[in-house]
Amino acid sequence: MDEIMRFSRIMACLLPPLLLAAAPPAADDPAATFSALAAVDTQLSTIGQRLVTANVALCDRHGPAPGWVLHALGQYEPGLRDAARARFGFDGPVAIETLVPGSPAAVAGIVAGDALLSVNGQAIDQSPPGNAANTVQRDAAEALVMRQPADAPLDVALSRGGQKRRVTVPATPGCAASFEVLLGNGMDASSDGRRVQIGVRFLARYSDAEVAAVVAHELAHVVLHHREQLEAAGVKDGMLAEVGRSGRLHRRAEDEADRLSVALLYNAGYDPAVAARFWRDHGGDVDGGLFRSRTHPPSKARAAAIDAEVAAIPAGAARPYTPAVLATRTQPMN
Repeated sequence: MDEIMRFSRIMACLLPPLLLAAAPPAADDPAATFSALAAVDTQLSTIGQRLVTANVALCDRHGPAPGWVLHALGQYEPGLRDAARARFGFDGPVAIETLVPGSPAAVAGIVAGDALLSVNGQAIDQSPPGNAANTVQRDAAEALVMRQPADAPLDVALSRGGQKRRVTVPATPGCAASFEVLLGNGMDASSDGRRVQIGVRFLARYSDAEVAAVVAHELAHVVLHHREQLEAAGVKDGMLAEVGRSGRLHRRAEDEADRLSVALLYNAGYDPAVAARFWRDHGGDVDGGLFRSRTHPPSKARAAAIDAEVAAIPAGAARPYTPAVLATRTQPMN
């Protein structure tokens, strides 16, 4: 739950090769590095898309889930922007970096490299990026999309190679959440109430099902409004987060997220027992960071609690399955 620094895309060129691909790109080959980034963004977004669309009935905040990944030219350091244009096109400041295979956007004919001009007649900011790398334009475009009706098609204006066109993306409601790969060497995962961030090392080291267990845990924080609940309860962050009442409520939130993650995985067609196996098999691999914090239960205790939650799912339960822990969303923390 702790805030994690967002890294500029310049960091992509500095990542250890094993984090990017089995056959790593050369450090002086930005195009290959960008391709590797797109691959991990696709991997995470595919997992996220599956979870948010399968669990829309469990969420009380919805948004369109077209299955695309947006990026902005301004995310890249100025020295990398020419290379980014050469690799991705960027007819405008905000473009489609990659798409979830088979997603509504992909089926509608949107392709990676299309620049996004407007959504439902609402213009995307076309201002040139500033000198400092940031995610402002990307975030604004994502927020604009999320404000659209979740149960209605998206009328999208695009540009590619100077040619403009319009595409209608079928309605695909999902939980109001987005997903982002964190670059760097840390084994970090977090959610801020709307965005789930997963460290690239998870994607490099673990199977998609194991990554889904981590993503489902962080998405559960979003579904349960834990960020808002903890703030309303006056819970401290930083060093004080681990002690006293703050530590107790943080641990409660983590336990609730572990429990809800079981239903999120089950509804999305994953074996929910993968979450318990992850903590038993890999809990010791996750060094430092939030997973060793005293705001989180020990790995063995997490695995046992998850096992109990899996056992509580009735045999052959229909999907979507709604667990009892979902009721905590409306219960103040104290």
